[in-house]
Amino acid sequence: MTGHDAPLRWAILGTGFISNAMIDAISKSSGSTVSAIAGRNPNAVSDFCERHHIPRSFVGFEDVVADPEIDAVYIGLPNHVHADLTIAAAEHGKAVLSEKSLTTTMIDAHRIVDTVRDTSFFVEGLMYLAHPIQQTFVDLLTDGRLGALRSIRASYAADIAHLVNPAGMGTLYNLGCYPISLLHLVVQTMCGEDAFSARQLTGVANHSPLDGNVVDAAASIRFDNGVLASVQSSDTFGNDSEFSVSGEHGTLRFITNPWLPEPGENSIVWQPYSGEATTISVEDPHDAFYHQLKMVEANVAAGHTESSRPSPRLDDSLEIMALLTEWEAAVR
Repeated sequence: MTGHDAPLRWAILGTGFISNAMIDAISKSSGSTVSAIAGRNPNAVSDFCERHHIPRSFVGFEDVVADPEIDAVYIGLPNHVHADLTIAAAEHGKAVLSEKSLTTTMIDAHRIVDTVRDTSFFVEGLMYLAHPIQQTFVDLLTDGRLGALRSIRASYAADIAHLVNPAGMGTLYNLGCYPISLLHLVVQTMCGEDAFSARQLTGVANHSPLDGNVVDAAASIRFDNGVLASVQSSDTFGNDSEFSVSGEHGTLRFITNPWLPEPGENSIVWQPYSGEATTISVEDPHDAFYHQLKMVEANVAAGHTESSRPSPRLDDSLEIMALLTEWEAAVR
């Protein structure tokens, strides 16, 4: 791997739209450079390489993850292939940033974590958690204004079912991972490290007539400490997000999309049950993909094998996956 003062040399795996966001982030950072692109389709790889002026290209993934001229691998591919590629890259000593969701099964989730825990840096690409608005949110959760946590409401809907890979297992793993991961952060932050796994869940869903995948889903969750949560995820309508946290004294609610913070101003409103509402805004020139990249650079330079909060640590990703698979089982 290059020295701490040299840019991380990235290989981008996948030529889909999400890889463009990663390359845009890298272009804005002096700490990283794109050294290679890899994909399955030779024409797509050639076109992507030319458009982004990438020095080297690979058809297939075996050679690129073993290449000694690569320090870090970004996996921008469907979630059902994340495990095998992450493990291959980690076994060759690469730092790995793999898109959400972690995988589609708990078996593969544990395979990833068991491999990377003591070998190389890994983080699941829940990019929004690296944005400064989320650290501000954590500060608000812990400054005492809410009092004891009582309930959480979350939903994410976007009309994208016709665009996603059916092997990705539907809306729970495509969009549902966003509200679930933020729910996880809130419960963990306000109630302790062990609170999220002590719960009961019920769920309902609509299924695609084409592939049987879950396309609209709702879950009601009661944590053993009495906190209630309601979560919805849909791939079939809208472009809408909602996330609010209620405590004994008032409610925190995101005004802007918490899972897609944009360059510029992102905001949360604090509404006490008695008193005037206050808007808390974070102004930042960069998007979440850029902040996620900087988080990876900092952790790799420090020799860490996982991120620190608010970004997901290894066990955080496992707990998020455990709820997603439980939700899926409840609605099958």
